[in-house]
Amino acid sequence: MAMQKRKCLTKEDAETSPDFGKEPHKRSIEELIENGVVAIDKPAGPSSHQVASWVKDILHVKKAGHGGTLDPNVTGVLIVAIENATKIIGLMHGATKEYVGVMHVGCDINPKKIKEVARKFVGKIWQMPPREAAVKRQLRQRTIYYLNILEVDGRDVLFKVGCEGGTYIRVLCKDIGKALGCRAEMTELRRTKSGLFEEKHAVILQDLLDAYIFWKEEGEEKFLRKYIHPLEDAIDLPSVVIKDSAVDAICHGANVALPGIAKVETGIKKGSLVIVKTLKGEAVAIGKALMSTREIMENNKGIAVDTERVIMKPGTYPKMWKS
Repeated sequence: MAMQKRKCLTKEDAETSPDFGKEPHKRSIEELIENGVVAIDKPAGPSSHQVASWVKDILHVKKAGHGGTLDPNVTGVLIVAIENATKIIGLMHGATKEYVGVMHVGCDINPKKIKEVARKFVGKIWQMPPREAAVKRQLRQRTIYYLNILEVDGRDVLFKVGCEGGTYIRVLCKDIGKALGCRAEMTELRRTKSGLFEEKHAVILQDLLDAYIFWKEEGEEKFLRKYIHPLEDAIDLPSVVIKDSAVDAICHGANVALPGIAKVETGIKKGSLVIVKTLKGEAVAIGKALMSTREIMENNKGIAVDTERVIMKPGTYPKMWKS
């Protein structure tokens, strides 16, 4: 999974104690299930909600939720968060998605013309959600990062599109048809990327079930460890890294003050979302930056991050703050 490249800057040298917390990829299987996500290769037929429910049953957990709806007939990468990781589902819904699909055009069109029209849809576009969508029907702006016409076979057009989360590809095809001057509809669609996860990370439900049985009955962890990813792997936000002494206070909802920060990544802008992490790389909370990277590095007093959602359970690190 290719995260955005950011530099990590050291604000103050600090060490982390081995007595509490754990590097995400060193968690036990039980801890991974408690704080993990699974990239499922969704089959055609069931709804995304049904797939999330099956994952819940397979792993014997109480909570599971998906990070971005796929229509029943659409296949591909569906991220399912389990247990404590369901706290980051909101971030996954907005993550960048990639699809490969087939659009059927209702008239004979020159392939060159289709490519010319497709280029006009790259950038910010307006969409009206379809009637069957579970959202309010009003115009919404979405960003198309790329729209490549891969092949034209008669009236069938094979395309690849990278877009902002919440983009309706079926609507995009219809709008392309209007721009071409004839009817167009999506006939096939597969999601090839969801956020930081690609097709190569996705597992079919049967393989997930087999891996769980191997672990439960034979103690074989290899396969399940391959399929369940730490929730941190699903978050593509710049990091504010805090000292051990600040962790439990933030787990109780405190904001991130500058004296508690050990490191900070480049790319933080005032008002943008950041992930607050421990020195071991564990997610503590999601918050809104009240300072840029430069301001965090240059100042020693003040609040750097307004904590919006706590991820880590209180008590993971010892209390080192005054009531």
